[in-house]
Amino acid sequence: MRSPSYSVMPARTLRALVVLTLAAGAVVTAPTAHAETAPLAAKPYMGWSSWSMQSSKYPGLNPDGDYSYLTEANVLKQAGALAAKLKKYGYEYVNIDAGWWMDKAWKSGFDEYGRQKPDPTRFPRGMKAVADDLHAKGLKAGIYLPAGLEKGAYGDGKTPIWNADGCTTADIVYDDLRTTNGWDSSYKLDFAKPCTAKYIDSQARLIADWGYDFLKLDGVGPGSGKSGDQYDNVADVAAWHQAIAATGRPIHLELSWSLDIGHAADWKKYSQGWRVDTDVECYCNTLVSWENSVDDRWDDTPAWTRHAGPGGWNDLDSLNVGNGEMDGLTKAERQSYATLWAIAKSPLYTGDDLTRLDSYGLSLLTNREVIAVDQSADPPAHPVTPSDPQQVWAARNTDGTYTVALFNLADKPASVTADWSTLGFTGKAAVRDLWNHENLGTYKNGITQALPAHGSRLFTVTPRGTTLRWTGIEAESPSNTLSGNASVADCSACSDAKKVGNLYLGGKLTFNDVVVPEDGTYQIKVAYISGDARSVNVSANGGAGTAHKFPSTGDWGTVSSVHVPVTLKAGTNTITFDSGTSYAPDIDRIDVPQS
Repeated sequence: MRSPSYSVMPARTLRALVVLTLAAGAVVTAPTAHAETAPLAAKPYMGWSSWSMQSSKYPGLNPDGDYSYLTEANVLKQAGALAAKLKKYGYEYVNIDAGWWMDKAWKSGFDEYGRQKPDPTRFPRGMKAVADDLHAKGLKAGIYLPAGLEKGAYGDGKTPIWNADGCTTADIVYDDLRTTNGWDSSYKLDFAKPCTAKYIDSQARLIADWGYDFLKLDGVGPGSGKSGDQYDNVADVAAWHQAIAATGRPIHLELSWSLDIGHAADWKKYSQGWRVDTDVECYCNTLVSWENSVDDRWDDTPAWTRHAGPGGWNDLDSLNVGNGEMDGLTKAERQSYATLWAIAKSPLYTGDDLTRLDSYGLSLLTNREVIAVDQSADPPAHPVTPSDPQQVWAARNTDGTYTVALFNLADKPASVTADWSTLGFTGKAAVRDLWNHENLGTYKNGITQALPAHGSRLFTVTPRGTTLRWTGIEAESPSNTLSGNASVADCSACSDAKKVGNLYLGGKLTFNDVVVPEDGTYQIKVAYISGDARSVNVSANGGAGTAHKFPSTGDWGTVSSVHVPVTLKAGTNTITFDSGTSYAPDIDRIDVPQS
C-alpha cells in the first residue's frame, strides 16, 4: 500500500504510427509524426520512479516533511542522472508518483473540471513543462492517478465534466457515494451512467495533452487489499484503456497494487502491466528492507509467471539496489533482488537516488548480460524446486539454453544445487556466470554453489547431454494408497482429468510402484494444484519425511510442477505425500527420471 494515500506508475511516448488494440479486439491506428514504432510493452519497461525516496525516512530525503521529496527540481535532477548514467542501458521512463497535485500537507488541488491540478509549489511550471524537459533528454514521462473520483473533486456534485455538456460529478458516481480504491479516498464511478466514461476521457485527454507516455493507476481492485463489488475497478481499467486509445497517444497503462490474480485476464486485456504484490518500500529509515517486503516476492511471483509476456508484464515494484546504505540491504541481498527481477521479467525501474549510485549498485543496474535476460523474448523463469530456503528457478530459452538462478533465502550460508534433471536433461552442460561475465566450464549432472545468507547466482546453462526419459504415475492410479481424507476428484486441467485432493489433517497419498534402475537420489517431478502456497511431507519407503513448500499455482484450476529430491533403491519403491497437521496441495501425478 502506498502511504499516506497512494502509489504511482509511469507513461509512454511514441513518435510514429501506433496501433492500439481495444478491448473488443478492434484496431485503431493513430497517426503521429514519423515511421512505425514498436508496440507498447513489447519488453518490460525500464526507468526510475519517485516513490521510494518520497516514502523513506532516510535522513535528508524529505526535509520539508513526509513525502516532500517530490518536486519538479528533484524529478529533473534524477532525470539528468538517468540520461547520463543509465539511458544507454535501456532505462528511459521517469515516473512521477503520488502527490504531484498535493501540497506539503497532502491537500489535493483540482481544476474546474474535477481533474487533478499540479501543486504550484511542487511543480511551478506545471506538468507539461516537465514532460517536455524529459522528452528533450530523450526520456519518457510517467504520471500517476488513483482509481475513482477523488472526494475532493466531487464539489457537492456540481463540478462540471470537461467536454460533456450537462454532466457534473453527481452524474458519474453512485448516489450513495460509496467509496473505492485501496484507501477509500475516492467515490466509486458508476459506469452505468452515460456521463461517467466522459470523466475518464477528460483525464486521459489532459495527460495526453501534457505529453505523458505512462500512467500508473493505483489502488485498483480487486486487489490493493480490498475485495467485493465496491472495490471492483475492472470497469475503470476498461474505461481508461478506451480513453487512452481515443487520445491517439500511446500511453502505457500500469496497474497497482497486489492485483487479484483471479482477474488476470482483465488486467492483460486492458493494461500493459500490473503489480503482483504490496509495496516493496519499508517506510522506514532506508528505502527498503529484506524482510519488508523484498523477500515476499519469491513466494508471491510464481503464480503469476504464466501471465507475463509481450504486451503485459508482472510488475514486482521498484528495484532499489543502487545506493548501498540508503537501500538498507547487504550486497548479497542487492544481487538477489536484481536477479529475481531480471529472471521474472519484471519492469526494471529503480527508486534510488541516481545522483548517488555507488560502484556496486551501478554495476548491478548496468550489467548488460543480466538486463538481456529481462529484456529478451524468452519466457520468465519459474521455480523448478519447492519454495524452500534453498531454491532453483529456471527458464528454457528459445535457443535451447537455460537461464538458471540459485537462491539461498536462509539467514545463514548454505549450498544450493541446480540438478540438470530438473531442467529435463542428463549429462554435461556448459555454464556461464552472468553477473561476473565468466565461462565456468563444463559441469556434469548439475552445479553446486556455496551462497551467503540471502545470496544468489545467475547462470546460462547450455546442455551437452541427453534428454531425460521419465516414467509417469497418476495420483489416482488404483495401485496407489489413499489414507485419511485423501480422495480422487475430477480435474479438467490434470493429465488424466483426475487428481488426488483433500490432503489435509493427516491425509496421505502413497505411490506404491515407483521403479528405478539403481540406488540414488532422484529429482521426482510433482505436478500439483494449489490455490495458495502449501507444504507437504515427502518420504520414501516408510522413512523420515522432508517438508517442502509448493508455491501457489494461482487458483484451483491450474497445474504447475516442481522437483523434489527422493532417495530410492534399485527396484520398486514407495513415495508418500503426507499432509501432516495442515493442508497440502492436490496432486496430479509424479514423473520419475529413469537415470
